[in-house]
Amino acid sequence: MKAHTKETQATMTPEKAITFLKEGNERFQANLKANRNLLEQVNDTKDGQFPFATILSCIDSRVSAELVFDQGLGDIFSVRIAGNFINQDILGSMEFACKLAGTKAIVVLGHTSCGAVKGACDHARMGNLTALINKIEPAVFAVKEPKEEEMRNSKNLEFVDAVSKKNVELALENIRSQSVILKDMEEKGEIKIVGAMYDISDGSVSFY
Repeated sequence: MKAHTKETQATMTPEKAITFLKEGNERFQANLKANRNLLEQVNDTKDGQFPFATILSCIDSRVSAELVFDQGLGDIFSVRIAGNFINQDILGSMEFACKLAGTKAIVVLGHTSCGAVKGACDHARMGNLTALINKIEPAVFAVKEPKEEEMRNSKNLEFVDAVSKKNVELALENIRSQSVILKDMEEKGEIKIVGAMYDISDGSVSFY
């Protein structure tokens, strides 16, 4: 498989970009990687890059976007931060990726059993981690069930995963409310902004 070119990127639609990612995840789950020569892609992309999607995911070592979507060099912009939340720098990176570099989709990818989300559920406080946890805690408060305090912590994995999904949903809201550029591109049909969850137990990605 060759690296994307200006021509192949130009033929990409937002819907097609999402389909490419879904197909890549199906290959990943089946352990059937696309046939690509990475060194050849290094050469193909030495004069420029034409990715088709931008993925915001967690730093979790099990959730590499390039691997779980079976993509090669020059295919996607990969933004990673513990808890896959939105801040000004990440929004600026997304605006560059879509408005200037031509990607057709933004995917906010959460995952099950997320350590950063567990920290937020437990309201962890430690050094610079405290400020990061504070950015995820709105998702904890937004999940109303269970009401019992003893069930609202990292030991309850069902609660953790519900918070992870809500955290993705809040990230999507923040992208649209805090970036006029991306909101305008989405409204014009130039890009799609979607959420997804990766299941660390089976390698599957569920889009929603």
